[in-house]
Amino acid sequence: MREVLFVAGEASGDMHAGSVAARLREIRPDLTTAGVGGPHMRASGVEITRDYSELAVMGFAEVLKHIPKHAKLLRELRARIAGGGVAAVVLIDYPGFNMKVAAAAQAAGVPVLYYVTPQVWAWGAGRLPKLAKLITRAAVILPFEQPLLEGYGIDATFVGHPLLDRAGNLSSREEARQRLGISATERVLALFPGSRGQEIARHFTPFIATGREMARRYPGLRVIVHAAPTVDLAGLDCPFEIVHGASFDVFRAADVALCKSGTTTLEAAIAQCPMAVAYRTGALSYAIARRVVKIPYIGLVNVVAGREIAREFVQGALRPNDVADELGRLLDDNPYRETQRAGLLEVRGQLGTPGAAGRVAEMISGLAG
Repeated sequence: MREVLFVAGEASGDMHAGSVAARLREIRPDLTTAGVGGPHMRASGVEITRDYSELAVMGFAEVLKHIPKHAKLLRELRARIAGGGVAAVVLIDYPGFNMKVAAAAQAAGVPVLYYVTPQVWAWGAGRLPKLAKLITRAAVILPFEQPLLEGYGIDATFVGHPLLDRAGNLSSREEARQRLGISATERVLALFPGSRGQEIARHFTPFIATGREMARRYPGLRVIVHAAPTVDLAGLDCPFEIVHGASFDVFRAADVALCKSGTTTLEAAIAQCPMAVAYRTGALSYAIARRVVKIPYIGLVNVVAGREIAREFVQGALRPNDVADELGRLLDDNPYRETQRAGLLEVRGQLGTPGAAGRVAEMISGLAG
């Protein structure tokens, strides 16, 4: 049997690829699946040749020490692709590495589908001419990406955001609170410090400090820390309740949230939870990013909206007292809160409709022949 080779370099990519692989097995049982990924892909029947946890890094400086591991894996994937048994290559995000995999597939005459394409709208369009030469099709998850890529001759399709599939039928506020053991009268602040070890290292202390300050200002406020399945918070100094997984329930139950920038902000938008956005990275990575980032926002919710819907606290601006001022305003100032909620609803509407995994599986089936 011929195989579809998936390459996902981090947790979110593994989740997206797992959903696609499950749908692909339903419509193309004649194809096997293999690749770089993690538990979601494995649960969907994908043969995991290397776990993504060995590779996932963030930041310009942080990636340097992982170059030897990446080089070894690239050699392995090149050999597999050149072996003649790969019907199609599916790349999910992780552009620094996956662009090299795309080049290997292109050289071997193997079609390439890029799902969750490089964020060229943030870093500039310099990669797009190269991407156009290396990939066969692109499945994009943000609405403005399709015309941008098409302008460079890339066969791109907006498939909708995969978060909508995960959201399913969202719980009501009452149902979510009941599941989490929260009474109807409690006011709740949710903290989402991140899904990667590096994010926890940078965010946990200022996020917890913000929670402490909010608890001081609002006696009786319940503070919940969300722990992603990909991180271990054991041993960290945390005075608050930790909830594992169930991110949509936490957002639905919360009155306000502090979120690290990225996909988490889109989850909050889907769940209609008012938020402030924060992010901190290494000093060198931040200095480089300031020179190359082409957009004024870092939070995805603001990027999609094209304006600041949720206030951002980046790098040195991530000061607990200042963040608490913003979170307090979202709690106390109802017109301010409702203005943000209207913006979040607008963003949710721009994310498309559920069914992204099935659309991507159909695209893969067409490429695999």
